[in-house]
Amino acid sequence: MTRHTVAPKGQGGRGAFHRIADAVRAAAPGDLVVIAPGTWTEAVVLDRPVVLATEHGGGGVVLAAPSGDRPALTVDGPDCAVHGVTLHGADDGAPVVAVSPGAGLVLEDCTVEGGRIQARGPEDEESGTTALILRRCHVERARLAGLHLAGAVRAQLDDTSVQGVDGTGIVLSGTARLNAVRLRLDRTTGSGLRLRGGARLRLADSVLTGTGRAGLLLEDRTEATAGELVIDSSGAAGVHLTGTAQAEFTDCRIRAATASGLVVQDDAVLSADGCAVTGSGANGLLVTGAGQATLADCRIDRSAFSAVHLSDTATVRLTDCLVRDGAEHGVHAVGRARLELTDCGVRNAAMTGVTVLEQAAATVTGCRIDGVTTGIGVGSGTGSRIEHTTVTATKEIGIQVATGGTAVLADVRISGAGAAGVVVDQGADATVEGGSVEDCAGSGVVVWTKARPTVTGLRIHQPAKNGVFLAEGAGGTFTSLEVTGSGFPALHIGASADPALRHCRIRECADALGLDEGAVPELEDCTVDGTPLTLGAPASAPAAASGAPGAHAPAPRPDGAADDQEAPEEEHLDDLLGELTALVGLDRVKHDVGSLVKLMQTVRRREEAGLPAPPLSRHLVFAGNPGTGKTTVARLYGRILKALGLLRNGHLVEVDRTALVGEYVGHTGPKTTAAFNRSLGGVLFIDEAYSLAPLAAGNDFGTEAVATLVKLMEDHRDDVVVIAAGYPGDMDRFISSNPGLASRFGRTLLFEDYDAAELVSIVEHQAEEHQYALTSAARDDLSLLFTHMPRGEGFGNGRSARQIFQEMTERQAQRVAELADPTADQLMALETQDLPQPPTGG
Repeated sequence: MTRHTVAPKGQGGRGAFHRIADAVRAAAPGDLVVIAPGTWTEAVVLDRPVVLATEHGGGGVVLAAPSGDRPALTVDGPDCAVHGVTLHGADDGAPVVAVSPGAGLVLEDCTVEGGRIQARGPEDEESGTTALILRRCHVERARLAGLHLAGAVRAQLDDTSVQGVDGTGIVLSGTARLNAVRLRLDRTTGSGLRLRGGARLRLADSVLTGTGRAGLLLEDRTEATAGELVIDSSGAAGVHLTGTAQAEFTDCRIRAATASGLVVQDDAVLSADGCAVTGSGANGLLVTGAGQATLADCRIDRSAFSAVHLSDTATVRLTDCLVRDGAEHGVHAVGRARLELTDCGVRNAAMTGVTVLEQAAATVTGCRIDGVTTGIGVGSGTGSRIEHTTVTATKEIGIQVATGGTAVLADVRISGAGAAGVVVDQGADATVEGGSVEDCAGSGVVVWTKARPTVTGLRIHQPAKNGVFLAEGAGGTFTSLEVTGSGFPALHIGASADPALRHCRIRECADALGLDEGAVPELEDCTVDGTPLTLGAPASAPAAASGAPGAHAPAPRPDGAADDQEAPEEEHLDDLLGELTALVGLDRVKHDVGSLVKLMQTVRRREEAGLPAPPLSRHLVFAGNPGTGKTTVARLYGRILKALGLLRNGHLVEVDRTALVGEYVGHTGPKTTAAFNRSLGGVLFIDEAYSLAPLAAGNDFGTEAVATLVKLMEDHRDDVVVIAAGYPGDMDRFISSNPGLASRFGRTLLFEDYDAAELVSIVEHQAEEHQYALTSAARDDLSLLFTHMPRGEGFGNGRSARQIFQEMTERQAQRVAELADPTADQLMALETQDLPQPPTGG
């Protein structure tokens, strides 16, 4: 090996070169070029195996690219190396170091600033590879990317840092491979690392901090494995997988992501073991599309949204994981997602510990759920199974199988629920096998109208209310049930309820049986403190003691939730009227509601002065096309009446024909009554009320629903407001369908369609709420779009405006995705091209 010296003129002795490029040209393969301290402004090309090093191994050597986009160092040959040199670019958006296909470069103890390192490999590995090794190097102040590895590149980074990049820290594309150990990546405006194509990445003992977008972004067919990786304070997701990307993480930490900590979408697959995701600005783990995520021994803490959210056809498997302190649900499954929780803990979620909705399904085995609002909620009819699981200290219900939900509870223990232990809603399908409900503040099990659960071997100990509460028309089979120490009758059976009670044991309860008139339970081998239980056994007054629906006086609810519903947070009338005024459009409605408020204030003052109140019907007809704000105003109206002291709760119960009308004789009355009773103290809002009075009524059960409503409105005239809503042309038919309706609905509020300017305002409000902004041009074109939009049957008013906003955000997302590095303003701006295209004639 021959040594060549590079020194300024007058230095270096005989034979010294005064330009690095001249020394390189003179060097044979394997020679060493030693460079004296100083700044050398030239573009050096290494086309053979040559080593560049500083004199005496010291620093002070700067190789600066000349002006333009020429790199300071171009490597065209194999086995080249540079030691201890600072390489400086003339354009921070251009390469400082460029490694050509098939070449090889080792950088040791070097600093690369003012541009990126770029290595390109052959298109396929059969044509060879490009080699790049960085040891103890520092890359900073690049634009677009700090390192860009494209094609068949094989790269190794050891103890290297990348920081201050206006763009992505490291980009891998094609078939590039990167193995990084103790990488430190800090302060990028784009993602920390971005993989595309079929790139592969291995990370160990590395830290990614302060990225402007995702910490680690995997697209297409890419793969990554990481151990002891820390991703801190990313500007978007901590880790984001799309396409068919795959990633495996071990002992990693994802902290303080602005968006979700881990995102898996499309057909991507994530596996994590021993990892922690903390302080995420959205979900801790978000899995959508057909994505799959398998986590073991992981922790997800302090998420701003649901800690784990899965949707579409996603699959999530959590084993021995802990979810804590989330602002929403602990685990939230919707769509057709599949969830498996095994030996996991969910603690202190602000909402439900585990919720399963739509067509999702869950298997929950050996888990511990503690300190949440509701322990587990199942509203999906696909079928979920909860077994060997403990639910403790919930603020409200322990486990709720909601309307349409199907669930099996096997050997589940519920302790210290703040309301009922188990609630089976109307239309739900629940099977309970063994297990226990202990020390709940409501009833042990609540079964609502038409629900018919199968309960076997359940132990209910010291419920504050009933052991089992069956609402009007409920049923089911209860076998080998044990109830001890209930505060109310052990079993409360509502009117027309027909449960089968077999081999049940009741001990040390306030009473054994509370029966409403018309209840028809079947008793077989049931005992009370060792004595046979018969229908002639003493029973307490059922309505007052058990909270049965339909009592004329307010009664405690069996699920123990009365305190929350009967004592909501106080609201001030002025604030509510201000909220009404802030709604877009609806000037005529606002005036009518204001007049009603003044009238009711006068009525209240007359009553307080001991004067008789004038005749006043608070029930209303809301006539208007879909999307004109009827439900929104109804909800506000209830709250206003609560603030005026004219309603106890002011809550809104929204129903339609399907919630009131039964499928066969004898079911419409109980069904309508159950819906009405839920609205007591608040507002019953009947959408499309005219459907209860079809043009050709015949023997339609809607007529029975209307008759039941008229009677209930009379019986509870001071404890409920009914609002009937529908198309203006159809509501007269509804009012005239029963003589009692006309006298009870004395006032109609007309909801007019929104004009173009009001629809634009609705879109702008949606945009502001979701941190978007319309450009002036987009606002003008949107106004034209609404002006010329057909106002036929499919027009949805405010709903159409919200749909157009959603479509604009989707089109904007597709447009922005094509930008290499969009700014924050570009991510927020909704442009003219984001507007939906109006249909064209053929």
